[in-house]
Amino acid sequence: MSKCYDGIILDIDGTIWNTTGIVAVAWNKAIDKSGIVAKKVNAQDLQKEFGKTMDVIAKDLWPDIEASKRDILLSMCVTEEQIALKENFIDITYPNVVKSIERLSSKHCFYVVSNCQSGYIEVMLEKTGLASYVKDFECYGRTGKGKAENIMLVCQRNQISSPLYVGDTQGDADACKQARVDFAFASYGFGECKEEDFAFRLESFSDLETII
Repeated sequence: MSKCYDGIILDIDGTIWNTTGIVAVAWNKAIDKSGIVAKKVNAQDLQKEFGKTMDVIAKDLWPDIEASKRDILLSMCVTEEQIALKENFIDITYPNVVKSIERLSSKHCFYVVSNCQSGYIEVMLEKTGLASYVKDFECYGRTGKGKAENIMLVCQRNQISSPLYVGDTQGDADACKQARVDFAFASYGFGECKEEDFAFRLESFSDLETII
C-alpha cells in the first residue's frame, strides 16, 4: 500500500529536464569572453557535476584557477546560461514530466528544491509551463544552505509533515537522509544511487503516478 505524502519536492537537473548541452555552449562562450585561461566544458562534464552547489562545481571544473578569478568566471557563466535558457525553445524536459505533474497536481502539492543559483528555478518554471503547479521553491543561491537544509525550510514554510523528494543522485539521497524524508530515485537522470538509500526507483517520471 502506498504511503500518503502531503508534499512532493522535486530536484531539477536530471529529474525535470536536461540542460547540459545548452549550458555547456553558454559556459564556453563565457570562458571565451572572460579572457581567463580555463578548460572548456562539455555536456558530459556537467552531468557529473550538476546536483552539487555552484561553488563546488566551479572548484571541480577549474581547480587551478585562483578563487577570485574563478568567482568572476562562474558569474559570467551563469549570466550566459540564463540568456541561453531563456532563448531556448526546444523541449528539454524528460518524457512525461509535465503531463504527470499536471495530472497529479489535482491531488498533490509540488515544490522544488535545488542546489542551483538564484534565478534558475524561475527560468525552469517559465520555460516548462510548470509555474502554476509549484507552490514554493528554494535553492542554494538564495539561502547559501545545502539541499537538506533547504528541504527542511520548504517543509517548515508549507507545513509539510510527510514529504517525498524526487532526485537523481546519491547526493540527493544523502540530503534526504539528513532531512529525514523519503527519496524517490529518478534512475533515468544523471547519477547513481545505492539501493538501500531510496524508497522508490523511477524508470520514468510517470512511475511517480503509481507511487502516490
